[in-house]
Amino acid sequence: MSLPSIAPPATIGILGGGQLGRMLAIAARSMGYRIAVMDPDPDCPTAALADRQVVAGYDDVGGALRLAASSDVVTYELEHVAVAIVDALEGVVPVRPGRLPLLVTQDRIAERRFVEEAGATVAPWREVRTTDDLRQAAGELGLPLRVKATTGGYDGRSQIRVGAAADIDGALERLGRPPGDLLLAEAEMAFDLEVSIIVARGVDGRSAAYPLARNTHDAGILAESVAPAPVPAEAAERAADLGERLAVAMGMVGTLTAELFLMPDGQLVVNELAPRVHNSGHWTIEGAATSQFEQHIRAICALPLGSTAALAPTAMVNLLGTGRRRVARMEVGEIGAALADAAVHLHLYDKRGVFERRKMGHLTAVGSSVEDALARARAAAVHVCWADDTVDVGKEGQG
Repeated sequence: MSLPSIAPPATIGILGGGQLGRMLAIAARSMGYRIAVMDPDPDCPTAALADRQVVAGYDDVGGALRLAASSDVVTYELEHVAVAIVDALEGVVPVRPGRLPLLVTQDRIAERRFVEEAGATVAPWREVRTTDDLRQAAGELGLPLRVKATTGGYDGRSQIRVGAAADIDGALERLGRPPGDLLLAEAEMAFDLEVSIIVARGVDGRSAAYPLARNTHDAGILAESVAPAPVPAEAAERAADLGERLAVAMGMVGTLTAELFLMPDGQLVVNELAPRVHNSGHWTIEGAATSQFEQHIRAICALPLGSTAALAPTAMVNLLGTGRRRVARMEVGEIGAALADAAVHLHLYDKRGVFERRKMGHLTAVGSSVEDALARARAAAVHVCWADDTVDVGKEGQG
């Protein structure tokens, strides 16, 4: 299929103005595009880069139509956008990715069914609504289990671990969902490594996969990524093939991320899908010939995809907030110490408030090996911290 390219200075509309939207906007700006953004927070990280901002929630169809009125193409930076918005924009402006990627990834059960239908593997799972259902799932799947809300939640939120039979009673109440809510219970996997594959696919059906990244999580939040992942070449090739197969099955135009478990026997098990640029791909900004953000812009604008080749072993370390909610102000003098190593690069998201475990930015570093790069990024990260101001900024976005 051949569709006309959307050339600069066209306007790219972004549903969601968090850090991913900000980095998409930075890449688009460097290519000469203009930016419109829709987000409920007027001070969202993308606001400073936008030519136009629509302050509206992710389920506000009217707001989305106002965004579309000034956009030549619309994309989204998070999968919590209401499907009704995509439906309303159809015929008004191209939305890339479109409806199916949202439907698949907004519901964990739908996602697992999709993955299985595409011929890939997920952890053994069951639907549960009651404690008796959970007890039956534990008997069939074994313990430990992960019990997750089917919708909402990210970075480890809206899920609990059931490690022993004694944990079953009261588990659903601890999750905090309404009684009778449909939940996902799945076997906890004894994996060797957590990895992710990022695949971009254009409107012409051509796709390009990035080198596999190895990830480390801390209580559900991504802490570190290194790429290319130190795994056998055969495993990396299978991961790329899997990512491309899922992107095709989803009809993806844009970027698809598949978080995977690499099992001791070499099997790849799909953990989660994200129809967007991803935290585990931030290493590509300095570490790949084309960043995931530029690649996404190329894909949705029907431009040729760029090279995904790794330029050097690269590591990414997330910078998470600590302490109570307060104004985000960097400690004076610490940034210089963080950047004393010339191989280190700092990316801050311009979030106005900081609080415990909020994603505030990330560091990347290149090195002679991924372990060397990771040591450099870790050494720099200890210098990045926020002042303990007394001013409380109130409630802001949680990302």
